[in-house]
Amino acid sequence: MDRLIYLSMAGAKANMQRQDVLANNLANASTPGFRAELHAFRAVPVQGSGASTRVYALETTPGYDASPGVIANTGRPLDVAMRGNAWLAVQGLDGTEAYTRGGSLEVGPDGTLLTRNGLQVMGDGGPIQVPANSEVSIAADGTVSARGANGRNTAVGRLKLVTPEAPLARGADGLFRAADGDLPADATARLQDGALEGSNVSPVETMVAMIAAARQFEAQMRMLQTAEGNEKAAAQLLSMS
Repeated sequence: MDRLIYLSMAGAKANMQRQDVLANNLANASTPGFRAELHAFRAVPVQGSGASTRVYALETTPGYDASPGVIANTGRPLDVAMRGNAWLAVQGLDGTEAYTRGGSLEVGPDGTLLTRNGLQVMGDGGPIQVPANSEVSIAADGTVSARGANGRNTAVGRLKLVTPEAPLARGADGLFRAADGDLPADATARLQDGALEGSNVSPVETMVAMIAAARQFEAQMRMLQTAEGNEKAAAQLLSMS
């Protein structure tokens, strides 16, 4: 059997996987702080006898697009946008420390500072607790202050901001983690309060890429039909000889 059948199947599967990644990126085009996932393939020649033009398409994941999104002012005191390569430390659902660029925060019923997804925000000294019935403000260095009924500001903690030297790895939960474990807090990291960083996904470019992937998938399916026709023709010639 011609290896073209298996190679076409591999190519079609690779394009389906690419469509999944592009669809996920497009769905998060309006998610604050989202980093577009990159998806790429490499051609690997088939070893052994046969035509040297036969190659497999194997998936390779280079990571994510690290370019920053557009920062939009919201005027909300609990919205923060990390500057430069700074990331906000949160506690994932699995209990491990993870990092995100999504800075839309809120105060939980028990006074714990949380993300909009309900994840606990990490401080330099642990979780940050906000006193009840107080106004919260966040400084550029991540210091969280609460203003009580007496009008006095009291520092209740400092957001843990990290600046990774190596690219982070995206987990299945959408959060990022370092390969070597928890990162130390960076005292020089800064943020912008009253603002959110948008997604760095370009909807137009992503839709064009999805159309291109669909065309490539159709081409792979036509190759499958060609290989099937060749097999049928060869079988007929053998039966007539």
